[in-house]
Amino acid sequence: MPLNRRAADPHPRSPTAAEFAEAMLQALARRPRSIAPKFFYDEAGSALFEQICELDEYYLTRAETSILRAQAARIAQLAGERADLIEFGAGSPAKARILLDAMTAPARYVPIDISIAHLRDASPLLQRDYPSLTVEPLAADFSRPFVLPAGRMGAGRRLALFLGSTIGNLSLEQTQRFLAGAARQLAGGALLVGVDLVKDPDVLHRAYNDSEGITAAFNRNVLVRANRELGADFEPDSFHHYAFYEPRAQRIEMHLVSSRRQSVHVCGQTFVFEEGESLHTESSHKYTIEGFGEVARHAGFAPGPVWCDPARRFSVHWLAVPHGMRRAEPAL
Repeated sequence: MPLNRRAADPHPRSPTAAEFAEAMLQALARRPRSIAPKFFYDEAGSALFEQICELDEYYLTRAETSILRAQAARIAQLAGERADLIEFGAGSPAKARILLDAMTAPARYVPIDISIAHLRDASPLLQRDYPSLTVEPLAADFSRPFVLPAGRMGAGRRLALFLGSTIGNLSLEQTQRFLAGAARQLAGGALLVGVDLVKDPDVLHRAYNDSEGITAAFNRNVLVRANRELGADFEPDSFHHYAFYEPRAQRIEMHLVSSRRQSVHVCGQTFVFEEGESLHTESSHKYTIEGFGEVARHAGFAPGPVWCDPARRFSVHWLAVPHGMRRAEPAL
């Protein structure tokens, strides 16, 4: 049975809903159809992703966390005293805490996310556990231009975190633009990046096609969200979850594939999916260590130490910004 349609507000009041509506309408109007993966992460999507991170097949979070724990003292040494810790796409501060525990008198923690409600909720706990730390949540979309808070008197270097292999969700062009912008704003500082590595495609296939179907539910959640927020009438179960490794592009692609010919309505507009037609919902690029180092150098960084888990499935890169590079306060 089709879902009941709700009258869609043609002018959603929430900026996030407005952006989602615009992105979904553009995605459905073009061929091939694709939408940015950031729209997975409403409350339900974020909860599903937390479940994914606990799955046996999904090694990424465990591998990155183990690297941070093993190398926290070395990273803290490189950061130096009184460092400003900045985190792009912060979500939970759990990984930042691993570094804060190891750092010497960190001056400030600036978590950056599209929605900072959860960051504000976490701030009192951080303040309690790190009494001398200033916590300044910043609402911003790191994929769009914004300005980092100015450096503070007496603070040390800036260390920015970009973890969770989030950089893999960016296109190569977006990666270059993000890294170049980060280098300009972090002059004299550094960026710590979590990068998933090229590996046996079988391992990748299992990571994105888990046996419990949680990744499939996460993928379909973008349709569930459209029904709830945009008054759409997608039938999520009529779309197959499909994730595969594309070796020429060195990336996982995740799609929702229509099981039959069907019409869907979004914000008062009608779109037809043919049987087998897909909505491309995510790309997750994988790198070699040397390949990512070259990308970083091209953006203005001086690649430093690289740490891997014992199975060499995942890597964490220290990217320094030369002191001679002019600090820019324009946006990333």
